[in-house]
Amino acid sequence: MSGHHSSTFEFSNVFSFKSIFLKLIGVACAVVAIKGFMIPNHFLDGGLLGISILIHEIYYIDVWIPLILLNLPFVYIGYKKMGKNFAAHTLVALVFLGIALNVLPIPEITKDHFLVAAFGGVFVGLGIGLVIRSGGVIDGLEVIAEYTNDKFGLSAAEIIMAINTTIFLIIAFFLGLEKAMYSILTFFTALRVSDYVVDGFEKLISLTIISPNDQLVKEIIVNEFNKPISVYRGERGNLPGSFNENKDCDIIVTVVTRLEVHKIKKAIAAKDPKAFMYVQNINEVKGGIVSRQNAH
Repeated sequence: MSGHHSSTFEFSNVFSFKSIFLKLIGVACAVVAIKGFMIPNHFLDGGLLGISILIHEIYYIDVWIPLILLNLPFVYIGYKKMGKNFAAHTLVALVFLGIALNVLPIPEITKDHFLVAAFGGVFVGLGIGLVIRSGGVIDGLEVIAEYTNDKFGLSAAEIIMAINTTIFLIIAFFLGLEKAMYSILTFFTALRVSDYVVDGFEKLISLTIISPNDQLVKEIIVNEFNKPISVYRGERGNLPGSFNENKDCDIIVTVVTRLEVHKIKKAIAAKDPKAFMYVQNINEVKGGIVSRQNAH
């Protein structure tokens, strides 16, 4: 952050209507999952939520107490790592979560184990995703993963997976293998739902096209779909049975949303059926036209 005025303005966003609304809806979804699905059926999730419910199961402590306490160190790490704006968003979300777990009377919704795992995961994922969209988190493992990533060179996904594997092994020891397997299902459902809520239809995809008609492909992407492109110099050919046959070509790369990629591929295939295309998911984009167009 550069300057006092800028940081004050960012901090005020914590209390904007959109931010508060997303946090309240996200917290409500998380509480439905915790009190309506998971605790009554002794199901757990991954992350700090899973650890908190495990502590509740073993020591009969209200789940909000370990959940808040376990998250507080990560609020501080988030403050040091990502600034006061992120820490304030997270602290507000945790306060809402603690209050909601105490005052919202959520009855047990179902005893069916599969429904508990599936819909418990859905509501946890909705809660986590909406709070992330509001600017904070309600599970500090995301913060420690980013922090440890810089320290040890491991990816955030590897760190979270290692921690959660340990949690599920502990669940298997204390609550049985079946509960551990259902908890894994809950975790992966929550993970997919939260990813979708955070990225939504705006999730970015890299589309690469190799074609003898590279100029035509460029015109379709830039002029018909108004998308920027990058061009690499490469060669086509080198196929089995004709290894020595190759020709220079332009390799065209563009970054689009998941809604756009199908339309662009279809348009290119209609005019150039032999064009070779492949897509890759993108975890992060910084700078450039795409980043500015998709900034929230």
